[in-house]
Amino acid sequence: MPDLVMGIDLGTTNSAVAMITEDEPRLISNALGERLTPSVVGVDLDGHVVVGRTARELMVTHPDRCVSQFKRKMGIEWKTRLAGQSFTPEELSALILRSLKQDAEAFHGEPIDRAVITVPAYFNDDQRKATLTAGRIAGLKVERILNEPTAAALAYGFRDPGSERVLLIFDLGGGTCDVSVVDVMDGTIEVRASSGEGILGGEDFTRTMAARVLERCGQGFERAEMQSPTLVSRMLWECETAKRVLSRHDSTTVRIPDRSGRIGDDARTETITRAEFGQWTESLMARMEVPIRRALGDAGLKRPDVNEVILVGGATRMPLVVERIASMFSKPPLCGLNPDEVVALGAAVQAGLIAREASVEDLVVTDVAPFSLGINVAKTFGLERREGYFLPIIHRNTTIPVSRVQSIQTLHPNQRTISIQIYQGEARKIADNLRLGEFDVNGIPLGPAGQLVDVRFTYDLNGVLEVEATVSATRRTITHVVTRHARGLSAAEIAKAVKAMQALKTHPREEAENRFLLRRAERLFGELGADARQIIGSLLDGFEEALEGGDPAVIERHRQALKDYLDSQEPSEGDENEEPSDGRW
Repeated sequence: MPDLVMGIDLGTTNSAVAMITEDEPRLISNALGERLTPSVVGVDLDGHVVVGRTARELMVTHPDRCVSQFKRKMGIEWKTRLAGQSFTPEELSALILRSLKQDAEAFHGEPIDRAVITVPAYFNDDQRKATLTAGRIAGLKVERILNEPTAAALAYGFRDPGSERVLLIFDLGGGTCDVSVVDVMDGTIEVRASSGEGILGGEDFTRTMAARVLERCGQGFERAEMQSPTLVSRMLWECETAKRVLSRHDSTTVRIPDRSGRIGDDARTETITRAEFGQWTESLMARMEVPIRRALGDAGLKRPDVNEVILVGGATRMPLVVERIASMFSKPPLCGLNPDEVVALGAAVQAGLIAREASVEDLVVTDVAPFSLGINVAKTFGLERREGYFLPIIHRNTTIPVSRVQSIQTLHPNQRTISIQIYQGEARKIADNLRLGEFDVNGIPLGPAGQLVDVRFTYDLNGVLEVEATVSATRRTITHVVTRHARGLSAAEIAKAVKAMQALKTHPREEAENRFLLRRAERLFGELGADARQIIGSLLDGFEEALEGGDPAVIERHRQALKDYLDSQEPSEGDENEEPSDGRW
């Protein structure tokens, strides 16, 4: 039997885990029976770390105890404090990964420690290393870092491998926007070009709506965020709901919380139309078009050359996104697989390839480097020498894995050292590109200017860069694996982080449903009117007393009574656009 390898979509808004079972990929449900786990981490009032839906419920009432969108902080020096505890983006991501790992293990009934984890195609070297580190802290052996649109292409290619066509994968998730142009033919999935926007996703549409609604009420969003985080947290919750309603209706209303974040029976409401929402977000829509044009240009294609445009990511459910893509390509985009789940399904296909599953043994996949990688050099213009120019060694959209070499030379007579400064980007000058690191090459023989040094860049399937510099005269080679901001943690540092994570107080997995129900009830207690509050309070008292008593039958009776009443006041969350599914195709 092949070793078990899971595919994980570690998303900005939601995450998911899938595996190949029998002859197809399948989503694995979490402890609440849901296939999507919100990428939110919190510390509850008892000091326990909570993740997913429970943490998201807590975030509405206690935003100071929760954090989301930390995927956008991956690869930089950033920390947040929750209830007196400090967390890095890697540690927060590791908590989500650990939760998904536990779900997969509960499903299979045995330990699983190997995984493929997806990232946005435009994640840079730092962000990819941070993702690898998060996986290791979560106790995973990360077999592959896979680009999200490539994962989506794998899911569609697996479903119909024999059909020859050119796909454009448009992936608009919660926090990032990626585009890949893909050839599918005879079981081969070849990525021709990728592009993207690192800070553009559904969360930006939600925040734009919240800012405009608060503006109508005479409040600035940023000032409100500083002065009343609970108000803003509740406002974002309201606007996320409104955004989804506008995907099905022409208008909706948003309730305005008071400064404490409460929404009373007499709360002010604002009506928002779909047309208004489109006007507010026009600048975001325009930004979506840039990576599409860039990816097509790099692939050497025009829009009519694309056979199918595939929508990926929950934000592509917005009609204004669908209409803009349809207008650009003069054809309706396709969404044959659930856009929230397709990346995880594709990650499971890649995991099956690694585990040598028979169902995917005839599938071949190639990917590309989504950005150019090079070094800082000087240029001579007549008698003038100017510093700070970018020399690409690996150009963007080169098929990976790849190794390329470029010769450089010393500038001065008897120069014994060259500093190799490594950059990522597309600008002509290094000042406009991302600096990845540097190292010195010593021991260059004495002699005139122009002594040669060969610089080799090797870029692997995980998007991790290794740089070698060889002095031509002596053949002495120096190897440097790029690390910045301490993202490449040592084995000892990772072991320390793992130990710290294991020491965190967490609720047992089997208590997840109870904890979520308690948080949901407390949120609605703060939102509903006096009569409903009295009923919820009474049901909560009974449920908490039953939990203290420990009798399973009594707990279940009170839990169901509380859940039924909460559902009568607010339908249990679930995407109304989503077709019923058991997590399979």
